[in-house]
Amino acid sequence: MASEQDVRARLQRAGQEHLLRFYAELAPGPRSALLAELELLEPETLREHCQRAAAACARPRGPPPDLAARLRPLPPERLGSVIRSDPKTRRLWEQEGFHQIALNKVAVLLLAGGQGTRLGVTYPKGMYQVGLPSQKTLYQLQAERIRRVEQLAGERHGTHCTVPWYIMTSEFTLGPTAEFFKEHDYFHLDPNNVVMFEQRMLPAVTFDGKAILERKDKVAMAPDGNGGLYRALADHQILEDMERRGVEFVHVYCVDNILVRMADPLFIGFCVLQGADCGAKVVEKAYPEEPVGVVCQVDGVPQVVEYSEISPETVSLRAPDGSLLYNAGNICNHFFTRSFLQVVTRQFEPLLKPHVAVKKVLHVDEEGNLVKPLEPNGIKMEKFVFDVFQFAENFVAFEVLREEEFSPLKNADSADRDNPTTARRALLTQHYHWALQAGAHFVDAHGARLPDLASLPSSGEPPAVCEISPLVSYSGEGLEVYLQGREFQSPLILDENQVRALQP
Repeated sequence: MASEQDVRARLQRAGQEHLLRFYAELAPGPRSALLAELELLEPETLREHCQRAAAACARPRGPPPDLAARLRPLPPERLGSVIRSDPKTRRLWEQEGFHQIALNKVAVLLLAGGQGTRLGVTYPKGMYQVGLPSQKTLYQLQAERIRRVEQLAGERHGTHCTVPWYIMTSEFTLGPTAEFFKEHDYFHLDPNNVVMFEQRMLPAVTFDGKAILERKDKVAMAPDGNGGLYRALADHQILEDMERRGVEFVHVYCVDNILVRMADPLFIGFCVLQGADCGAKVVEKAYPEEPVGVVCQVDGVPQVVEYSEISPETVSLRAPDGSLLYNAGNICNHFFTRSFLQVVTRQFEPLLKPHVAVKKVLHVDEEGNLVKPLEPNGIKMEKFVFDVFQFAENFVAFEVLREEEFSPLKNADSADRDNPTTARRALLTQHYHWALQAGAHFVDAHGARLPDLASLPSSGEPPAVCEISPLVSYSGEGLEVYLQGREFQSPLILDENQVRALQP
């Protein structure tokens, strides 16, 4: 380990010597820990990072003045749609997706570097329970969807197949996530096919360009955003691991979407048949000002433009059919070929521009007192996973139904949207729909029929509680044999045990 003198000299070159201002007060253990942490910060990189953060934060917010003239919606030939395609086309996409899964050419990659701070918890979001009758966590739902899609592909093609699960964590989430998976026996997946790796961390910075001390013996660090994926892939030789396994196509998604379809055969098949090297699932924006990024073109190049960068006038523009012109909402659900990811990591990653996130950062003041700020006081620099779209040779977008595939969990129940209640409601409503479509009927305690599919409200709780295990059905398929023509009282928990009892 480097000496105090060496570390101090390095920090002087970076203009960050203040990080050692409490060193003399520390006991031997914390001293060693601080020196070890600081030794990893390369002086030139640290200086550039802090200067870039302060400069970026000082730039005016809001839409670039010339953006509206450079913006265009995606051309129709780049856009597929579950909603606007016919059943035969959807079957072709699905067949191709299952074919690639059966050949062991598909992997899923989970972006799970963030904590559940906005949810009001200190552990990783994937460990969160939204209050389902089964008490399943997000991690368990996702693991079981992987098992089911492997089963479906294997049955179709008479083979045993594997969808490896790569999980990008951070310093905050790696330990708890690894322990959680061990405690739950990897949800009956082969541990050799669950690969966890860690993204890099970057110092949080004050508005005047100084790295922040979280404690006297620790720098305030934050994950480098979900776009830190590309450095992490290289750091941990993940693409080499994929190559050894024969993986050619990678489905990348964010941990907090309770409805995410792992290795979705429709999406995979569409992208493969289009010859795409990069793709994004999108949902139609609910209203012009909805705070989601828009998948579109800037200067003819595919990009996600953040909602804060588009003017109110542009965001409200309408197409000839009356729909929003810029209505392709990004949901952090992407397709990449492994070869494209290799090009990105080797060639394009250094060109990605970090984005500014102004946050409340715990820190110690000049006297060493811990401060919990009430207002944002620091800058975290993040890269975004979608910033590589511009480098794709054949980018496509794939429109799906929001109610079928997107309900993010971002906030505590005190917020009015994207909270545990809305996530739980979205999943249970979806399962109630599936059961009705499979021919089930629900009755109340007096035997009276509850509302059918056509008369369901667009929001609010479904008339009956129905939860269907992903091990029973991935996307509503195969339920008729258990449910057709039968009546059930709430709650119906259709898991593997219940299925055995219902088998004719």
